[in-house]
Amino acid sequence: MAQWAFFEWEAFEKGTKSVADAVADATKNGAYSLIGGGDSAAAIAKFNLVNQVSYVSTGGGALLELFEGKVLPGVKALS
Repeated sequence: MAQWAFFEWEAFEKGTKSVADAVADATKNGAYSLIGGGDSAAAIAKFNLVNQVSYVSTGGGALLELFEGKVLPGVKALS
């Protein structure tokens, strides 16, 4: 099954940009913002907001596992 990054479609861009702007605004007002996953990282970069959020990670699934408290294989190999 093909996966699509819908934010790349003009019809969906406005909604994605609105969410990205809201995250950037929240960060400006003191919130810690974390963008996780390749498509989310690409969207935040497309709208030139990378420097207006706290952290951007392309590893969406790995990031969620880290939040779950799992030890990531790459980190385990280094320890």
